[in-house]
Amino acid sequence: MDYAIIVAAGSGSRFGGDTPKQFCMLGDMPVLMHTVKRIGRALPHARLAIVLNADYVGLWQKMCERYGFVSPKVVEGGSTRWESVKKALEALQPEDDAVVYVHDGVRPVLPSAMMKNIAKAMTGADAVIPAIPVTDSLRRINDDGTSEAEDRSSLVAVQTPQAFRAGKLLAAYRRPFSPSFTDDASVYEAAGYGSPVLVEGSPLNIKITHPRDIEVAALYI
Repeated sequence: MDYAIIVAAGSGSRFGGDTPKQFCMLGDMPVLMHTVKRIGRALPHARLAIVLNADYVGLWQKMCERYGFVSPKVVEGGSTRWESVKKALEALQPEDDAVVYVHDGVRPVLPSAMMKNIAKAMTGADAVIPAIPVTDSLRRINDDGTSEAEDRSSLVAVQTPQAFRAGKLLAAYRRPFSPSFTDDASVYEAAGYGSPVLVEGSPLNIKITHPRDIEVAALYI
């Protein structure tokens, strides 16, 4: 059996407003419901769990009642993304050889072709992450406030879902936390398991961060 963890425990402080972005309306339902539906459609036989801030579990339950939506297992998250994923892994207890997908709850436009690429790559790998080329010019900010151009040809932007063999991911999350952990791949690498396999992501797979992203996602949906 495969497993999928949808991380939606953030407070959405960068988004603005009183409602975290995962609960904002996107068309006919909240963002998070779109995300859950896309993951469920891509992984119909997987066991799903969503990670929520304890303060918003009640809101999610009311939304599910309002829209007649069947929620996956709910896990109360922690103060960091790392702690939230760790709690979800502990709650699910996947078998060592199972595949665990970890996805951002605010990526509601998940292309099915990208999911197929990730799943296919996992047949011969222990970790797979989607990535897209960096198209903007980049500059590095120095300590003295000056900046310098950065070569973007050797850089990619990483997306989710990221996929891992459960045994190694569980072992990686048993190690101490580091501020350098920005995603699950960084936790996996820090445990000494090497670099995940990169597969092609999608520019449609946007992460909703600012209010205008809702409008873009609505067009894609």
